[in-house]
Amino acid sequence: MLRPYQKITRRQSRVIKVGDVNIGGNNPIAVQTMTNTITSDSKKTLKQIESCVSFGADLVRVSIPDEASSNSLKEIVKHSSVPIIADIHFHYKRGIEAAKNGASCIRINPGNIGSVDRVKEVIKAAKDNNCSIRVGVNAGSLEKQILDKFKEPNPEALVESAKLNIKILEDNDFTNFKISVKSSDVFMSIKAYDQLSKICDYPLHLGITEAGGKRTGSIKSSIGIGNLLLNGIGDTIRVSLSDEPEEEVKVGFEILKSLGLRNRGVKIISCPSCARQQFQVIDVVKNLEAKLEDVSTPITVSIIGCVVNGPGEATMTDIGVTGGGNGTHMIYINGKKNNVVKNIDLENYLEHLIRKKSIEFQKGK
Repeated sequence: MLRPYQKITRRQSRVIKVGDVNIGGNNPIAVQTMTNTITSDSKKTLKQIESCVSFGADLVRVSIPDEASSNSLKEIVKHSSVPIIADIHFHYKRGIEAAKNGASCIRINPGNIGSVDRVKEVIKAAKDNNCSIRVGVNAGSLEKQILDKFKEPNPEALVESAKLNIKILEDNDFTNFKISVKSSDVFMSIKAYDQLSKICDYPLHLGITEAGGKRTGSIKSSIGIGNLLLNGIGDTIRVSLSDEPEEEVKVGFEILKSLGLRNRGVKIISCPSCARQQFQVIDVVKNLEAKLEDVSTPITVSIIGCVVNGPGEATMTDIGVTGGGNGTHMIYINGKKNNVVKNIDLENYLEHLIRKKSIEFQKGK
């Protein structure tokens, strides 16, 4: 129900396909994560993939460090409900195997994949097997000639690496690819992506690499990815956290939801609470967020502890509660006053209303 104050105008990139997911153009910005299981253990890897999918992951990347992992791709791809991206470093043959074994995309790192001839072999395998490619430039692993030229990682060095690899792909008549120019430095990443967005129309995969743990990594990623998205740059995102991949997906969607670029799940607008609160706002919000993780229907909910801002916020959400005195609270539905509740378990009551509203939305009511 809550409408964005201003709509973001996205950079118009060309459209590529990663399996059955269209990337770029006006297609939804895809949320990606990466498994941390041993890829050769297909059962554990598939279990983690499907767990990530349950939180909305559109694409999942798996590391392919050895032949056993590339062989495991056959089983993973067969049973995965989303396209699988094979992460390739150092061993170009793993990229060839991954394409042959069903990967929808191969991520190659220009700094460590090897000679141009080896890259050409990976391109041929991708062509032959209807597989896309991501050119994954990273400040921590730039090519030697790039570092020799620029002396250190910087935005211009990242873009130079991307340009060199774009040329290799284009010279081999391959255009089904996306690009990333990641750094752990927010400013370097933003500047590199901004420069790259101006010189090519290929889809861009956003991320702040090695961003850190859940709290610090989420903040860094929100600043970096959010800044680029606000300026219309970005077609896929991955929030890199030292945490479980499901958390990356959750944070990714929160970034997109806050910018009105994707709407999935319950969006709670809540006050920080103060001495005026008429119920324990923090506890209610924390518990509801945990209980409602399985709800994928876009629903806005305002949970405000008192009448200062409660009524105003409630008029802009699907469901709202404003705290009142003596255990009496006002409930709003579709932005309008609906009923007053008194001395009830507010948390369970709101969960019931939200789940009911989710079913109504699904039925088109």
